[in-house]
Order: sequence, then structure tokens, then C-alpha cells
Amino acid sequence: MDKNRVDAVTIEIVGNLLLSIAEEMGHALIRSAYSTNIKERRDISTAVFDPEGNMVSQAEHVAMHLGSLLGIVHEVYKKFETSEIHEGDMFIGNDPYNGGGTHLPDITLVAPAFVEGKLVGWVANLAHHSDVGGKVPGSTSGDAISIFQEGLKIPIVRIMKEGTLEKDIVNFIATNSRLPKERHGDLQAQVATNTVGIKRLKEAYRRYGDLLIESMHELQNYAERKLKAGIKDLKDGIYTFTDYMDDAGVASKNPIPIRVRIEIKDDTMTLNFAGTNPQVNGPINVTYNGLLATVFYSLKALINPDIPSNAGIYRAFKIECEEGLIINAKNPAPVGARIDTCQRVVDTIFGALAPAVPDRVIAACNSSVTSAIFSGKDPRDEDKFFVYLEVVAGGSGASRYKDGLSGVQVHMTNTSNLPVEALEMEFPLVTVNRYELREDSGGAGTNRGGLGITREYEIMFDGISYTGLGDRQIFLPWGLEGGLEGAGGAYFLERHDGSRQQLPSKCTDIPLNKGDIISVRTPGSGGYGDPVRREPERVLMDVIDRKVSPKNAAALYRVKVIKDGYTWKIDEAETNMLRGRG
Repeated sequence: MDKNRVDAVTIEIVGNLLLSIAEEMGHALIRSAYSTNIKERRDISTAVFDPEGNMVSQAEHVAMHLGSLLGIVHEVYKKFETSEIHEGDMFIGNDPYNGGGTHLPDITLVAPAFVEGKLVGWVANLAHHSDVGGKVPGSTSGDAISIFQEGLKIPIVRIMKEGTLEKDIVNFIATNSRLPKERHGDLQAQVATNTVGIKRLKEAYRRYGDLLIESMHELQNYAERKLKAGIKDLKDGIYTFTDYMDDAGVASKNPIPIRVRIEIKDDTMTLNFAGTNPQVNGPINVTYNGLLATVFYSLKALINPDIPSNAGIYRAFKIECEEGLIINAKNPAPVGARIDTCQRVVDTIFGALAPAVPDRVIAACNSSVTSAIFSGKDPRDEDKFFVYLEVVAGGSGASRYKDGLSGVQVHMTNTSNLPVEALEMEFPLVTVNRYELREDSGGAGTNRGGLGITREYEIMFDGISYTGLGDRQIFLPWGLEGGLEGAGGAYFLERHDGSRQQLPSKCTDIPLNKGDIISVRTPGSGGYGDPVRREPERVLMDVIDRKVSPKNAAALYRVKVIKDGYTWKIDEAETNMLRGRG
């Protein structure tokens, strides 16, 4: 094949074609899934790989899932000879320590695509299953000290052999879940999704022939060159930053430092994480693939978001992180809530590179995947058990040019919320009393940080269990260039007798009864720039929109906002005095 045929135009066309295949797979999985966590919250990812197993395209779903997808095909090759892999085969895995995932609820299915006996690529999809066993419903426990407490570990095994589903494998997985019917439905949706991807990849090869494979390879080279060019545009130097996790859960209430030292020289970048906390007896450890995915996301976001998401990016930087740290944990450290730690790694990298990319960096986000997991038996049907998993959004950090977004997922996660209507239809054992933005939770600044959310659940029957997993409740989202911190998150429990308590950020299996209320409050985000430089008219709109209280408008922004009949207005004289212009 003439290499000169792989020109820039062809690469662009093929790159978009491969991305469209991954995106179509994502739509297929969402439409065909059984559980609300997949069909409504869209906690999934899909990707296409070259014949060697290098990722060449990932749909824009959840960045964290890169860690699950990166090594999955290579793990298949480690376990199976090429001669043992046939058309119609599919493989399944979820083991974070053997390339199948980054925590156990994320189950990945990967399948080869053959055309006339020739392997032309692979497709894969990942879905977060709401329960895969373990000590508590939802398979993520705030007091886990071993991954064996977090659910069923699935090594890389064949789930479909030459077009025939291995029902024993499916039954084995479903039997180890508290929701076997849901597991059957979601696994069948994942099989069907890969079938769609295989069909489209075959069509692409029949259209382009070996030029498709050559373009896959060149797409990776292009991503590497593009990231290196972006690095070269940055000022050479050493950039450092330290941020903290609140705690490890039940095992330890000590702060957990995440440290990075980034050295930029010409077009090379080295990220050294020496000084980061060792792995802990808690669910917030991260495997190396998870760290790799986090660095991938951070550099793509800060340097050039247009860089294609493929394996070529990993050639453009170097990570130095010794095994046994919380972000490069050793088996069998628990990893159920690993995404909160990855969120903190993003903030740490952003904090370090803020001087190098001031026009692109944002202040610290809510950066906590604030989870609320409710489970129990339906008293109207004793054979029906349910697990309701929700991840409540928060604030996104302000930038030099704009306010932060409110009530959004950030960085390593990109899931949707479960609409209240769908929640109360699917899980009638809880009801939502409040769902609103948190006034004053966005950090004050010339540009204000985005706001967190309050979501309040009332329990409708006795015998319900609650698990909450969050962070950024002690160490608040920091601001930049004089911007102030955003508010931290919190969990509150109000019993039906009126008593009230704040729950730990990582609480497990809290018993609830009818009339009890769980209030989930997510962190806001940091502001950017001196709050006094914010135009009074923008502060007035914040007060009208109930994003900033009149009290904080005066105290933090030095803008006096007063009630004028049914609306609000700026007290010009008082504002001038507060701002030193009187």
C-alpha cells in the first residue's frame, strides 16, 4: 500500500468516521440498556481500536473510563494467542489490576472485527453496573479495606465464542449481583452494542481497505505530534502544586496530599508525583491506568481540546509515580471510589500549570463525584430488591473570561442526572423534596465560581439503607488570581422525629425508615480574580437569580443590593462607600 495515500484529508475523514462508529455504539447502548444508571444516567463509554489493540477513537462520554479501555485489548492478547481469537468472539473483564477496568462496577466488553479472515480492528464498550456484589449494595463501600469487599472480580474471559453467547458466564456474573435481572439485561445490551460496532468497522474496511488501518496508525502519530507541539508552546520550567483529599473514610480521618512536580523542557513533559500519600485502607485508591487516564484528560483539556482521543497522546508525556502510592495502588487495595481521587489529581495538575496556561485554566471545581446510594427490599414485593445510584453534580470553576457553570459534572465524569420523574417511577421507595442550586456556594471573584446543588430525598418505607461517598467537604475548591474558595459539600440526615446530624463524607449502610430525610449538598467551585472587580450589575443579577445572597454581595463583592418593592436594585451610594469611591 502506498504510504503517500495517507494524507491529512484522509486522516481527518477516517478519524471522524471512527469517532462516528464509537458514538453510534454509545447511542445503541443507552437505547437498549435495562438499568437507569445506563439508559438515563449514561454512565458508559465506547471506543474503537487498531488491530494491535491501541485505542484510536473514544466517544465523548466519561473520561474516567479511558483507564478501563486503555489496556483491555492488550490484556486479551496476554491471555489468548492470536490464533485463538476468531470472528464472533467477545471478551469481558472488570479487574482493575489486570487491565479490565478501574473499579469493579465498570464492566468492559471487547470484540475483534474480521473481514475475510483478516483482523481489522477492535471495538469495546463499558457500562457501570449498579451492583456486582460485595459487602454493600452498589458495590462501593466507604469502609472497604480490600477490593474483595467491593464485588465480583472478572478476569478477561470469553463471553461469546464464534457468535455463541457463553450463558454460563452471564449467569455466573448475574448470580453474584443483588440484581440478576438487571445484570442480564445490561450485559445483553453491551453484547448488542459491540455487534453494531463490528458491523460499522467492517463497512469502513470494505470502503477503505488497508488504508483504514494505516490511517488508524497515523491518527495516533498525529495526536502525539499535536500534544508535543502544544507542550513546546509552553514556557520551560518546573511547576508544582499540592492539593488534598479530605480523608480515606472510616480507616483514617487524616488529610491525604496529592503532589505533582511538572517539568517542561522543549516539547517534553514529565509529571512526578513523589510525595503523594501512600495507598490507604479505604476505597479511594487508584490503579496506574486510572492515573494515566487522568493525566491524559488534564493535558488534553489544558493544552489543546482538539487533540484526538487516542493512544498517541501517551507517547507525548512521561509519568513518574512509584507503585504503592494512592494513585498507583497495589493489589488488593480497594478502588471503589477511585474517581474522587482522580478528580483531585486533575485539580492538582491544573493548579500546577495555572501559570503556564492562564488563558485556559479554571479554578478548582467541585471535583467530587458526590454519590448517594439507596437500597432495600420493596415491602410491596418481597422478591424485589432495588439499588438506586445517583451522582449529584456541583460547580465548575471560574476562568479568566467567564463565570463557572453551576450544577454540572466535571473533569473525569460526564454522567447525566436521573430526572426526578424517572427516579420516582423506577424507585418509588424514595421521593425528592428539593432539587436546587445552593446560594453562595460559588467562590466569589471577578468571575464567580459555579454553584453546587442541594438534593433532598425523603424515605417512603422502613428498612432502607443509604451509602454516601464524597469529598471536598473539608478542603474547599480553591480560587485563582484573588478569587475565593467555593463552598464544600455535606451529607445531612434528618430523622422523622426531628433530630438532625451531619454524616461523614464516606458513610456506609446507614439504616433509614419512613419519614427520614437525606440531604445531599454538593461543593461549589472557586472564583477567578478579585471579587471587588466584578461589575455591580453582574452582582445584582446574581442576587436576583439567588446565586449570591444580599449579605455576601455586600461582604465579598462590596455591592449593596436592596429590595425595591418586588425587585432588587443597587444602592449606589452605599456601594461607592463600600468600594472606597465615596
